[in-house]
Amino acid sequence: MFSRIREDIRSVFDRDPAARNSFEVLTNYPGMHAIWIHRVSHKLWKADWKLMARLLSTFSRWLTGVEIHPGATLGRRFFIDHGMGVVIGETADIGEDCTLYHGVTLGGTSWNAGKRHPTLGNNVVIGAGAKVLGPITIGHGGKVGSNSVVVKDLPDNATAVGIPARIVNIKKSEAEMSEREKTAQKFGFDAYAVSGDNPDPVAKAIGRLLDHMHLMDTKVEDLCKEVNQLGGNVCQQSLPELRVGEFVEDEKEAAKRRESIVTAFDPEI
Repeated sequence: MFSRIREDIRSVFDRDPAARNSFEVLTNYPGMHAIWIHRVSHKLWKADWKLMARLLSTFSRWLTGVEIHPGATLGRRFFIDHGMGVVIGETADIGEDCTLYHGVTLGGTSWNAGKRHPTLGNNVVIGAGAKVLGPITIGHGGKVGSNSVVVKDLPDNATAVGIPARIVNIKKSEAEMSEREKTAQKFGFDAYAVSGDNPDPVAKAIGRLLDHMHLMDTKVEDLCKEVNQLGGNVCQQSLPELRVGEFVEDEKEAAKRRESIVTAFDPEI
């Protein structure tokens, strides 16, 4: 038991730079308290002391703000950052080295008995406010962005964002995984979805369409030149060039306007 507690404390230092010493983690991390209490309630649940297990989990919810059903299975070095508002259902199965931020729900979508909650592989990160619903599987190394709603399986090493969540990248090769880890260490996982580089699948799709249109324009111009060299008389008027950078500049200007509105707001009104 004490070795598991020491292991849990070390995992906090690995994932939370705000942690200063072991005593602080022992006394001020409600996510850890909820996990430790759950281990006791889970043993009671397995021993068929279900009422006592539910009473203990209810006390844990009152104490920590984290609701973990005693039937849920939690892996080693599981970490709940901040903790408040986290809900983990009865048939949820969480792998090793997983991290959940506040407001995360691992919920069910059916009233029927049986497996109805998610399964998380190893090294999964679920961002603040995200909802993972139903008997789906989040693969090893998967990441879910803040406030996303996941209702379909997520493959290994994939990142999903949005409502409903869409996969925005899958890293498979060793070189790609290495580059991903370097980026993660440099910037950290965007658990609150406020980064300017946060991947937006809709914006990404629009960008690809613009690239495709620009490529097609280039090919049409080349074709027109060849036709004209053979004696034809087509495409005398040049097409207006599409510049993706213009959209980027427009977004920067819009961001400045939004910032000025927030700055000008008077909270005493």
